[in-house]
Amino acid sequence: MHASKGDRLVQHGRVVGQHDQVSEVVEVLGSEGNPPYRVRFEDGHEAIMSPGPDCQVKHRDERALDQRGGFADRP
Repeated sequence: MHASKGDRLVQHGRVVGQHDQVSEVVEVLGSEGNPPYRVRFEDGHEAIMSPGPDCQVKHRDERALDQRGGFADRP
């Protein structure tokens, strides 16, 4: 997994009814974009995170494409 400052990490819920947790990478602590990352969650709290296999990286350029009508976040 590789992420950069400004990317979003989406940790998918593991059971029915559990919402995804979205956080923004505010600092990459590993080398060459590797974990761990300092992230800020939607509620404002920050944590150090080494994402597992249930986590997806949404890169800044993918999010920008989606805002222009692209397909980045669509199933």
